[in-house]
Amino acid sequence: MSLSDSSGRPAAALAFVLRGEHVESSHSGSIAVVSEDGTLLWQAGDPERLTYLRSAAKPFQLNPFVSRGGALRYGFSPADLALAAASHGGEPSHTSRALSMLQKGGFSESDLHCGAHPPLFEAAAADLIRRGEAPTQLHNNCSGKHAAMLLGCQMLGFPATGYHEPDHPYQRIVIDFVSRATGTESSRLSLAVDGCSVPVFRMPLRNLALGYGRLFGSGTPRETESEALARAKIAAAMAAHPEMVAGTSRFTTRIMQAFEGKLLAKEGADGVYGVSVAPELAGHMTNGKALGIALKIEDGGERCRDLIVVSLLRLLGLVPERLISRVEELAPRDVRNVRGDRVGEMRPAIALQGPVPMAARQSPA
Repeated sequence: MSLSDSSGRPAAALAFVLRGEHVESSHSGSIAVVSEDGTLLWQAGDPERLTYLRSAAKPFQLNPFVSRGGALRYGFSPADLALAAASHGGEPSHTSRALSMLQKGGFSESDLHCGAHPPLFEAAAADLIRRGEAPTQLHNNCSGKHAAMLLGCQMLGFPATGYHEPDHPYQRIVIDFVSRATGTESSRLSLAVDGCSVPVFRMPLRNLALGYGRLFGSGTPRETESEALARAKIAAAMAAHPEMVAGTSRFTTRIMQAFEGKLLAKEGADGVYGVSVAPELAGHMTNGKALGIALKIEDGGERCRDLIVVSLLRLLGLVPERLISRVEELAPRDVRNVRGDRVGEMRPAIALQGPVPMAARQSPA
């Protein structure tokens, strides 16, 4: 067993946390910025770092269901598709939709294999406690993904039992698609078990960035016509319904709302984040192509994640002037004590390396 996930390049400092005037702690990690054609444009740390995608894989895990006609057969709305690609907050709007999706195939909450956890949205969790109710599997942030997998098994004639196992025929279809969508050779793709029990994919960080670039892209090698249509449909659903992809007050929802359909964002556990930038926003530096960004915070902490994402978008010149103040507000920098007094701050420390100097680019209008 090897404990190294690196190609030999060290992680880079991404953010510092100051208490008073002095650094108290820091967060390091790696970043890959990739054009949809596979060109690595900018990097920090190790873009080849082998990384478990965690929930950042969800838009790709959903494609086999959509490309094989599942959305049409079961009457999925765009909001349903967004929930199937979500790490939702367990709000009533999420749990009721997940249940409705299950019922389209005659399934129930007990058929899910994702396990139960309290809602990620604190108000929803508090409401359960007030009512004296325990969370169910519908509150699991992955319940939408699992509902689509169960329906996919039914549609293709596969047994629902064991649908989460890596050797299940449905999961083999998903694994094959994830490999192709991210351009990851089988020798560089390995599997483990995710928090919700389905397979989790481990690949170089730049391949995750490539997959996200292709979400908004014009085409993927070895992609069928139905897969291309499904990819576009999933991207459009996420862009139209960011409240389903994450939820009330969540950073992922709010940043997609700010960019009004030109940017897709998806978190993964343990400090993973993926961003897809539409050609209209990224084309000034990619010759009209879409752009993918992948981030891995080395210690898995998420305290500075939102600030790192916002700072990276600013550094890349991807935030239009009219959105700068709104986007900056999504990632507060203040460190506050229990009373709410400001006692320090978080500061980004991203230094990108790449073929185009940062000063040579201009922000979109």
